[in-house]
Amino acid sequence: MRRVPRYLLLGLLTVAPLWVTWLVFDFVFRQLSALGGPWVAMLAEAIAARFPETSALVATPGFQSACGVVLTLLVLITVGWLAGNIIGQRIIHWLERLVLNVPLVASIYGGTKRFLSAMKEKPRGLQRVVLISFPTDNMKAVGLVTKIIRDTESDRELAVVYVPTAPNPTSGYIEIVPVEFVVSTDWTIDEAMSFVMTGGVTSPDRVRFRADGDPAA
Repeated sequence: MRRVPRYLLLGLLTVAPLWVTWLVFDFVFRQLSALGGPWVAMLAEAIAARFPETSALVATPGFQSACGVVLTLLVLITVGWLAGNIIGQRIIHWLERLVLNVPLVASIYGGTKRFLSAMKEKPRGLQRVVLISFPTDNMKAVGLVTKIIRDTESDRELAVVYVPTAPNPTSGYIEIVPVEFVVSTDWTIDEAMSFVMTGGVTSPDRVRFRADGDPAA
C-alpha cells in the first residue's frame, strides 16, 4: 500500500501525454466532422433511399462523423489544389473580393489572412519564437513575433507578440514589447506549440531568461 501513491504518479505521467494528444485530435476531429456533417447527412439520406439495406449503417453517428472528416479533408485538398494553379487562384481572388465587400466579415477575414501571412515570414532582426516579461517583470511567457513596428515619438522598435494560452494555443494575448526587452530563442513554431499544449513539459533543460535591455542582464 505504501507504493500506491508512487504507482499513481507514474500512471499519471504515463497517461498525461496520451491524454493531451487525444484531446487535440478529438478537437480537430469534432471540428472537421461538424464542417462536413450537413453534407454527409444529405448524402446518407440519398444512399439509404437508393440502397435500403445500408440504411442502418449510414445512419450511425460514428459512420457519419468519419465521412464528415473525410469529406472536409477532400474539400481542403481541393481548395489547396485550386490555390496552386492560375485558374484556381483567379476563382479564389474573385471570392475574396466578394467577402471583402461585407463590412464585418471583411474585418475578420482580412485580419486572419494578414496574421497567417505574417506568420510565413520571419520578422527582421528577431527570431519568430521569443520570451517576453508577462504578466510581471519576473515572469516569462512564450510568444510569437508577428510584426515589428516603431514608436511615433522615439522611433523605437517595438515587437508585436502573440502569446498563446495553454493548453489551447488558438486563444491568447497580443502584447507590444520594446525589441530590447524581447528574448529570442532558437525554438521552432512546432516546438513552441508543443511547449504550450503540454504545459511546458517539452521545454529544453536550459533557456536564456533575460533580454539585452534588462538592467540585470
